[in-house]
Amino acid sequence: MTQRLFVSTRKGLFCLDNGKLELVSFLGDVVSLTFFDRRDATLYAALGLGHFGVKLRRSSDLGKTWEEIASPAFPPMPEGHVETLADGRPWPWRVEQIWSLEAGAKAGELWCGTIGGGLFRSRDRGASWELVKSLWDHPKRKEWFGGGADLPGIHSICVHPTDPKTLAIGVSCGGVWHSKDDGATWDLACKGMIAEFMPPPRREDEAIQDPHRVVRCPSAPDRMWCQHHNGVFRSDDGGRTWKPIPNVKPSVFGFGVAVHPQDPDTAWLVPAVKDETRVPVDAKVVVARTNDGGETWTVLDRGLPQTHAYDLVFRHALAVDDTGKRLAFGSTTGSLWTTADGGDSWTEVSSHLPPIYAVEYGAAS
Repeated sequence: MTQRLFVSTRKGLFCLDNGKLELVSFLGDVVSLTFFDRRDATLYAALGLGHFGVKLRRSSDLGKTWEEIASPAFPPMPEGHVETLADGRPWPWRVEQIWSLEAGAKAGELWCGTIGGGLFRSRDRGASWELVKSLWDHPKRKEWFGGGADLPGIHSICVHPTDPKTLAIGVSCGGVWHSKDDGATWDLACKGMIAEFMPPPRREDEAIQDPHRVVRCPSAPDRMWCQHHNGVFRSDDGGRTWKPIPNVKPSVFGFGVAVHPQDPDTAWLVPAVKDETRVPVDAKVVVARTNDGGETWTVLDRGLPQTHAYDLVFRHALAVDDTGKRLAFGSTTGSLWTTADGGDSWTEVSSHLPPIYAVEYGAAS
């Protein structure tokens, strides 16, 4: 049995089956993200169409045909209202990019995180969206600021697998937020994270932490992993407190993180050099894997380029399938690799796709 792999790129969406390119959708358009909803086998694609804005498409046949659905959008700004970022620049009520999509608690319910800082919810498979005002109106939200983008963004949505009214979200330069009541109320909790880019009095300030990606283990939902701007962190209490994992080799910096769906102690990272260059350490593409909760790490490089390789892997461009054996990751240079043995060996699928933003495993075939 194989699983389809959906690869979102700067120039379209590519569908691969058993490592072979089967279908191309939206050729020439920016596809920032895809999400496969296993509840009803529906595929969603988020597009960035420049002057025409952010759009959403939905497919019920794994990308053979698509229909346009509503895109999340902010309500009109109240007359006379002034919204600014923490540094005083204007904060427009505008969706710049769809940055995360996840299934909600009920049939047809979806969560959507955006660059622009808005969290949105749909109760009808994307036919309509509403801004989650409980988070948008939270006083602490106004302390968020842009990281890699000009505006803050919600890149991670972690819904509890057995208590779907409980969820956590990761915000670039905004910390980790939690809700226990299906989004009605929110509280900020990411104690233990360190923001080295801030002056000493604010380095432990939870409101300005910069998680790059946050994931939850489906079989042990209290175990969460975070690739942060300033290191790797693990939580054993559902993301309320975090323990630094300092011994990742060859670097604690990166963007993506994946956790084994059945084994909370097994996780994968794609390390890189920090702010100065953001390329692989020593120009060697490697994956770091732990099987003991982060106590030790194995550097995996079989099948990966080890000379003059400058591939950066974005936060959604590393994925693991439901078995925990197959993984895929893609890079900003258009290279795509897969493994069927947990990362012990890798196969190069392509080295000439457009820049890759995200990878997503879909239906088995």
